[in-house]
Order: sequence, then C-alpha cells, then structure tokens
Amino acid sequence: MERTILHCDLNNFYAGVACKKDPGLRGKPVAVCGNPAHRHGIVLSKSQEAKKYGVKTGDVLWEAQQKCPGLIPVLPDFPAYLKFSREVQNIYRQYTDQVEPFGIDECWLDVTGSRRLFGDGAHIAEELRHRLVREMDLTISVGVSFNKIFAKLGSDMKKPDQTTLISRENYQKSVWPLPVEALLMVGRSTKKKLNQYGIYTIGDLARGSVSALEKLLGINGPKLRRYARGEDDSPVLRESELPEAKSVGQGITCTRDLRTPEEALQIIHFLAQRVSRRLRENRVMAGSLSLYLRRSDLSGLCHQLHFVQPCRSSQELAQAAWELLEQHYDWELPIRAVSIQAGSLRTEDGPCQQALWDLQLPLEQQERLEAVADQLRRRFGPDSICRASLLSRPAVPEIYQGDFSVLPGSRV
Repeated sequence: MERTILHCDLNNFYAGVACKKDPGLRGKPVAVCGNPAHRHGIVLSKSQEAKKYGVKTGDVLWEAQQKCPGLIPVLPDFPAYLKFSREVQNIYRQYTDQVEPFGIDECWLDVTGSRRLFGDGAHIAEELRHRLVREMDLTISVGVSFNKIFAKLGSDMKKPDQTTLISRENYQKSVWPLPVEALLMVGRSTKKKLNQYGIYTIGDLARGSVSALEKLLGINGPKLRRYARGEDDSPVLRESELPEAKSVGQGITCTRDLRTPEEALQIIHFLAQRVSRRLRENRVMAGSLSLYLRRSDLSGLCHQLHFVQPCRSSQELAQAAWELLEQHYDWELPIRAVSIQAGSLRTEDGPCQQALWDLQLPLEQQERLEAVADQLRRRFGPDSICRASLLSRPAVPEIYQGDFSVLPGSRV
C-alpha cells in the first residue's frame, strides 16, 4: 500500500506562544530573542508582522530593530514551548500512533492506516490545520507525500498555515526545480561541494552519477541522490520506538568572560547540578563526560573522559569537568561559554562495578542526598538549595532558560 506521510511544522512557534500568553501582542511585530545584556541577543522566532519587515531568525537584535523600528522583543519561555508542543502532539496522536517528533515544533505522522477513518492525507492535513487554529490558536504548515523527505520538503514550500501535496505524479515538476539545499541533510558545506560540480537543483542531484556522488560525499552521496528521486522508505517511529538519548547536556553563555579558574569552577558546578538532576529524573547513569569551552574570540575546544564506573552525582560530574579544564586549558584567552555533556548513558538498574578504594559517601547515600535536594528545588525553586559558591552567580544570567538541551526526538 502506498504510504501517506504528513510533516507538520508549527509556524513561528515561539512567537505564537508569546502571543497566546499575551494577547496584546497579536498583530504586532514580535521577536523572541535572548537578553542582549546576557549576550543572547539573537532572534529565535518572529511573528508574521515582523517577517514582513525582513526580520529573520538568527538576526542580531539590533539588526532586527533597524529593519523594524517598532519591533517588540520578548524573552523565550522554554517550559511553555514544551507544554504546548506536547498538547499539539496529543492532537496528532488522535489520528495515528505513528508520530515522530523532529525538534520541538515539527513532527512526522504516518496516516496510512488512518485513511479509512479520516480520509486521505490532504483531508487529514486540512482538518489538523483547522483544529490547531480552533483549539490551540496556533498554525501549522503541512507537507503531504509518500515519504518523510518529501513531506518535510512540502511543509517548507508554503507558509504559513498551508498544505502542500507532493505525489509520485508531480514530484519531478514540483521538487526537482528547487535549489539543492532545500533537501533535508544538504547543509552549507554539502551545498558548496555540490555546486562546485554543477549540481544546483534537486533535479541535478537526482540525475547525478552514483559513483561521482559517492566519490564526492562518501556514503551520503548516493543516499542524497535516492532522497532526491523519492526513494526514501524510512519509517515514522512510534513513541516507544524512538531511540534513547545518547547524551544529556547543559551549556551557558556567561554574562561576562571568565578570567580565572575560580570563576570557571563556579559555572561548572552550576551546570553539573542541572545535568545531574536530569540524569536522575530519567533514571540513567553517565559513562563519560565532555567539556566544551568557547573562548572570547569564539574559537572552541572539546575534551572528554570516561568514568571508571557510571555516575550521575553532581559532585562527580563537576570534578570530572574541572579535571579536564585543569589539564587542557591554558588561559591565554578568557572563556565566553561553557557546556558539559554526560554521555554513554545506561539505565540505573543495570549492573555496576564498585570502585575498590572509594572513600566518598556510599553510592546509595549520595543518591538519597541529591534526590532530596531535587525535591526541595522542585517545591521551593531551583535556587532553594545549592552550593555556597553559587549564592552569588555574577556570570550566570538572571533568567536562565537553557535547561532543555536534550537531543530532539529523544525520550530523555
């Protein structure tokens, strides 16, 4: 049976949620962006009214305000985005259990088995668009096709609040003239390589030589050619089939550059506390830890270590990150941003080899201690209990919204 795949993309999602929270913003040019005082003044989302002035995602706030003098900047609210994203997905699941998130505001739906109940793909897409406007006051663009790649492409072709059908009969006419970078997985670097060999459109890619593309891009060359020819058979995964997250990370751009190891240690403890909490919430342990540093000149470096035994204690995570910093950073330049990432995740109930000469608190006691601290933070706020060194956080933004860096589509 020919598959029917939908790709639903919430239009200007962050700005739409801002207008839901504050109806007074409706019909006005709105840009969701970070706080310039905290060095996060980048436009994350914009309303249609701001878009008419040429405001784009990724613009620096002052550039966006030059394009649109009446622009209204709004701080992001990630808990609200997660809440509304889940509510939208619950509506999708009323039509099919095959709903695969692709980031916080996009989902694929396989409605092949739902057509007898709800009509063909285009009809379901129209019904979803009208329901989201009526029930959520949000709009989506929907691509309808016979595979995931073309469905995703379709949702990008007409915005906002539109449905685009790409069928086997019309895809060569509608898809092949598009620029090659419109295809999923063709980024800036891949586009440059393809353009150098005279491949400018998706049709050029579809007609390309398999051997030449493999020589140019490795195994991705033939894969992209198949995508361009509509030969994608990857399934839409159910929630139970989604891959487990490979890592849990937390990063922050500091409000000022870090110039001493003591300042860096303060940020490391701040990040480790949050990563540790999320590891416990999701009942996983970390087998490795990576430390990412961005210098004041925006250059970056990354170092990693593996734990002798899996852990998730904030103390152990911070100690590991501190060791990496001491071993590898020369302090020729101050540090602008810090991230730590716990990787090689495993379930908490798996076998665990204890260290022979462990002089720290027993594992069970340390776990209980940090679990109680988590409960206190949930009840009285994130800063109700913390290390004394974090009582004055000069380099941490007052409104900290970075606690959602889990890989898109994962279950952690």
